[in-house]
Amino acid sequence: MDGQGGGVGRSLVEELCTRFPEGEIIAVGTNAAATANMMKGGASLGATGENAVVYNSARADVILGPMGIVVANAMLGEITPRMAEAVSACPGSVFLIPMSRCHVQVVGLENRKLAEYVKEAVKMAEQLQAGRRL
Repeated sequence: MDGQGGGVGRSLVEELCTRFPEGEIIAVGTNAAATANMMKGGASLGATGENAVVYNSARADVILGPMGIVVANAMLGEITPRMAEAVSACPGSVFLIPMSRCHVQVVGLENRKLAEYVKEAVKMAEQLQAGRRL
């Protein structure tokens, strides 16, 4: 999931497609540009807007995205309170990428490149999936 231009989401989709070539990856964007960018990254399906976020969050096994997706009014107001609540209530796992552009900062995080966080988030999702196969 992503908003704004979908750059973080596209990076996540590309990495997910590499590790899960047979997986169904649904790109959910807060706007059409974000969804389109994630689709260019290789997502299987795409959906846009508040209802798409709410609907898919309730059904997702895993959600990956920038930290702002759980913060109401983040991403210059693109994340509605309903969206943030839906992602937070996801019955699956939620892996968040720390972003300095969000007004919420997580204390104690290392200052690392975005690509490193993307790989780590996808690795965590991969470990979760491997544990489910046992």
